[in-house]
Amino acid sequence: MLRMVIPKGSLEEQTLRLLEAADLHVRRGSPRDYHGTVDDERIERISLLRPQEIPTYIQDGLFDLGITGRDWIEETGADVEVLASLEYAKSGTGRGVRIVLAVPGDHPANSAKELPPDSRISTEYVNLTRRYFHDLGIPVRVVWSHGATEAKVPEIVDAIVDVTETGSTLRAHGMKVIETLLESEVLLMANRASAADPVKRAAMDDITTLLLGALRAEGRVLIKLNVSEENLRAVLDVVPSMKSPTVSQLSDGGYAIETVVDKATVNTLIPLLKAKGATDILELPISKIVP
Repeated sequence: MLRMVIPKGSLEEQTLRLLEAADLHVRRGSPRDYHGTVDDERIERISLLRPQEIPTYIQDGLFDLGITGRDWIEETGADVEVLASLEYAKSGTGRGVRIVLAVPGDHPANSAKELPPDSRISTEYVNLTRRYFHDLGIPVRVVWSHGATEAKVPEIVDAIVDVTETGSTLRAHGMKVIETLLESEVLLMANRASAADPVKRAAMDDITTLLLGALRAEGRVLIKLNVSEENLRAVLDVVPSMKSPTVSQLSDGGYAIETVVDKATVNTLIPLLKAKGATDILELPISKIVP
């Protein structure tokens, strides 16, 4: 039913892992294949292509549904419908990226407004950069970069516009970030005509629910425990939860408690619960959380 496209390259591994967690496993003949299938009747075919190209392909109706960064929607100016932010980047869930302006560490400018007119800027984000400096009223010469952008400063260009998560790579090359042009995140997007089709829209909504459910579950576990009535309040005082824990009365007069917690806190939480009187404590994995 739906033709879907996902990014190949730096986001590929994380995207495939998310689809797997959402029970949308991508089958390919080899990791080098650009096309695959999903054992789900809602997805007719899935392709892996350069993230830069995905927004335009979706706009033009070559695909119904796709995943790529907000930066490439802004760069291409593609007219697509954003269905959800997937809140992950190549290093893991919750990490976004920035499109930044960087100059050599000894450059006098400390902001984009201080960059001298006619400065040469190397970047993959040619349109985004031109629009940004046009809005500032500063004439600059934007030069297309085919990679290794930071290596072109200062001999070839005066500054660069590049993507970064932490800025560490730029600093390692003796550069300083003086402006953030855009904060980007990974988005699930759709072709507008496809999204207006009731049958395709229902399938898109289902897939969105599965992807977001898998993301919410990442890094979380289910804790189950029993507690006597006399220790109930002491345990509830230390039990974290997404909203409020589930408490059920047992036949022996005690209580069963269930709650979802961050996996990173379990190593201190379980001993604390036991100290407060909890028994029969279980830690269980969660594959999805759908509110």
